[in-house]
Order: sequence, then C-alpha cells, then structure tokens
Amino acid sequence: MRLVFKSGQLTKLGKLEIRNSKFGDEAIDLAFHARIAYHLLAMKTSNAHDQRIATMSFASVYPMYLAKVKKKGRTRDELHEVIQWLTGFDDGKLQELIEGKATFETFFAKARLNPNARFIHGMICGYRVEDIENPLTRQVRYLDKLVDELAQGRKMEKILRSG
Repeated sequence: MRLVFKSGQLTKLGKLEIRNSKFGDEAIDLAFHARIAYHLLAMKTSNAHDQRIATMSFASVYPMYLAKVKKKGRTRDELHEVIQWLTGFDDGKLQELIEGKATFETFFAKARLNPNARFIHGMICGYRVEDIENPLTRQVRYLDKLVDELAQGRKMEKILRSG
C-alpha cells in the first residue's frame, strides 16, 4: 500500500510519499510510520453531518433497509433479528418507534446497545465505523453495517458477532 500526499491531497498507492519543495520526493515505509498513516486516513464526521443523522427519522430509513435485504433474498424477520440484537427492541417496540417517527437520536436513546457492538468494524458510507467519534453517528453506522452484512449474505452468527 502506498499513500501519496501532494498539495493537501491523499491517495492510496502503496507507500507514503511526501512531495514538496522542502523535502523533494521521499518515500517513507509504512511499517515504520503506521501510526502517522492511520491518523492521516482517519475520517472525521462534521457537526452538520452528525446533526443531520440525529434528526433523521428511523421510519424514513427502515423501508430502505427492508427493501435492501429483501432484494438480496433475506427476510424481514432476519432484519428484525439484527436490529433486536443491536438495540434490544422487540417487534412491538420497533413498530411503535416506526409509527411514532422516532429520530435516530430518540431511537438510540431508548435502545440498550449490545455490548458486542464494539466488535463491529469496517467501512460503511465511506467511514471506518470504529473511527467515528460521535457516539450516535457510530451507532447509526453500526446498524448500517449490520444491514449491509445481512444483505451481502453473511451468516447470521457472524453478523451477530457470536461465532
């Protein structure tokens, strides 16, 4: 893997190269500077982005989650199992939150987040889930990640971090 840093732009190519007039072209092995590369790659969400997610209603996103998993041959019950694992909501509570048009902020404030949710890692919507600093945004991306894994055909015990 290389990262090239030119005039404030960062791209993945294999090694980290710093190009500017002071240092010239200089390649730095990522093995020695993995920490620097990690911090360069860490994506941060903006306050506006976090606020947009907080005020978005779960009811507006739920039909898209359902359509996505059904399109890939999974079921509504499997989607509900994933949501229940993450939040602790049974079908009745989930339906109540959908009918009440709860925002994601309300949705996750009422949830009992599964302690194993911290094991959800990877990229979703251009962000590395484990690097998202805002707790609510991270929780929403946890849910997005689980729905993606379900739609991709991953085994339920893997999705639920039980095996």
